[in-house]
Amino acid sequence: MAIHHTAIVDPQAEVDSTVEIGPHAVIEGPTKIGAHTRIYANAYLSGWTTIGRDCQIHPGAVIGHLPQDFHFEPCRSFCTIGDGTIVREFASIHRGTQPESSTVIGRGCFIMGYSHIGHNCVFGDGVKFYNMAAASGHVEVGDNAIISGYTVIHQFVRIGSYCMIGGLSRIGMDVPHYFTAIRESECVGINAIGMRRAGFSSDQIADAKQCYRVLYRSGTTFRKAVDQLAETVTTDVGRQILEFLRSDSKRGFVGGPKHRENTTGRIPELPDDPPDPT
Repeated sequence: MAIHHTAIVDPQAEVDSTVEIGPHAVIEGPTKIGAHTRIYANAYLSGWTTIGRDCQIHPGAVIGHLPQDFHFEPCRSFCTIGDGTIVREFASIHRGTQPESSTVIGRGCFIMGYSHIGHNCVFGDGVKFYNMAAASGHVEVGDNAIISGYTVIHQFVRIGSYCMIGGLSRIGMDVPHYFTAIRESECVGINAIGMRRAGFSSDQIADAKQCYRVLYRSGTTFRKAVDQLAETVTTDVGRQILEFLRSDSKRGFVGGPKHRENTTGRIPELPDDPPDPT
């Protein structure tokens, strides 16, 4: 175990013998740190926090500290970081606010500099959370979603797997699996490039596109469009989207692309998806 002589490690902490801890890092309370994880200088880990194997916690990052919740009262709550996740400079991830509740970040996530993940958030595996993005409490983000820089997400919002959220967005409503949202909770299509890179078939991608057309271009109400999807979807991708839309939502679902409306109020056809640059 390589622990710098200026680091402070609480006797309650359980630290694997292969962990590296840099100068002036603070490990406070019954924190658990898995094998081959590196804690860089000035990082701060506290509370009932568990860091998985092969993680990187970069300088100034704060993990497991008290939630930013006016109603929080001191209690035991948790923060869990999955194996292989990277938390970059000055990012903050707070623990749960209710007794015995948790904030959970999955495996292989990339949490970039100065971003914030609030109490009781649940992130799936492979999430990329870019610089200065912020998720309020109780936000759920599905596997392999991408949240671009300077995006803010309202509390209790759900973002599905393989979603792409554009930079500088304000997301206040749920975004179904595989969809792309920008600006003020505006859904502008599907994440076709991300799906191709992940190995989804042409039929699965076409099914996701058809779901988008029914929901946002059919001219019917959103609820009726959801009912129509039950007769339209043909693959597991479409069924996942339908299941998401039929599940309980505290915030409702994103609307169509307002910025694309022309003077008649109609939404013109979107161009074909660009080729994958790779």
